Amino acid sequence: MAAYSEHWLEDGGERGMQTELTGTKAASRPGSAYTTVLFDLDGTILDTNELIIQSFMHALRGVVPPDFGREQIIPAMGQPLVHQLRLFSGREEVSDLVRAYREYNLAHHDRMVRLFPGVAETVDVLKQKGVRIGVVTSKMRETSERALKMLGLMEKMDVIVPVDEVTHPKPHPEPLLKAMQALGAEPARTLMAGDSPVDMEAALRAGAVPAGVAWSLKGEAKLREAGAVHILRRMEDLPPLCGIEVAQA
Repeated sequence: MAAYSEHWLEDGGERGMQTELTGTKAASRPGSAYTTVLFDLDGTILDTNELIIQSFMHALRGVVPPDFGREQIIPAMGQPLVHQLRLFSGREEVSDLVRAYREYNLAHHDRMVRLFPGVAETVDVLKQKGVRIGVVTSKMRETSERALKMLGLMEKMDVIVPVDEVTHPKPHPEPLLKAMQALGAEPARTLMAGDSPVDMEAALRAGAVPAGVAWSLKGEAKLREAGAVHILRRMEDLPPLCGIEVAQA
């Protein structure tokens, strides 16, 4: 196991742990068979892209210029909701925008959310072969569990680390470190699959190996620039990275 150094800090009245990984970076060992896979949710295993975009458009109606749209929203996707709404609106106080976003998102959630191709089958293969799997997301637990239960994945996740249960969200390493600690996972043999540069940065900072998904709205180039060691062309690319042989159809 890699060594950690820890110190405690105060943040908004809550005590949080800031941990820095020391030693060799996991990204220097891309040939290892991974024993743990952590997934981002939105845009990685859940196709929520259109729901997210429409939720922002609803919440920001009358707040942003008329030409505001997908081109402004997509680059910031993957970051915490409050941060994005502050960025888009230019306002510090965005509680009303958060409320409007969540109301629209929940009202349309079940109709607009689905799994990306190959997710269910790949998760089953990983579980059957003993790979530990989990979710590290910028979504809150309530909406994370809602989607995972609806799509039959909740009981298959060994750990879930949502944004409302960490002090520092991605790209800070805390969420990944928390997930790996819960699983007893070795960072160098942990793969973080995500669709955003913040996922890649968080993985690198936690000593895990970042894997970008080719279906990211941000584009493969952005993920490579952010440090992706692997690019998943399809979800079925994951088992071989974990040393699992899968019969070709």
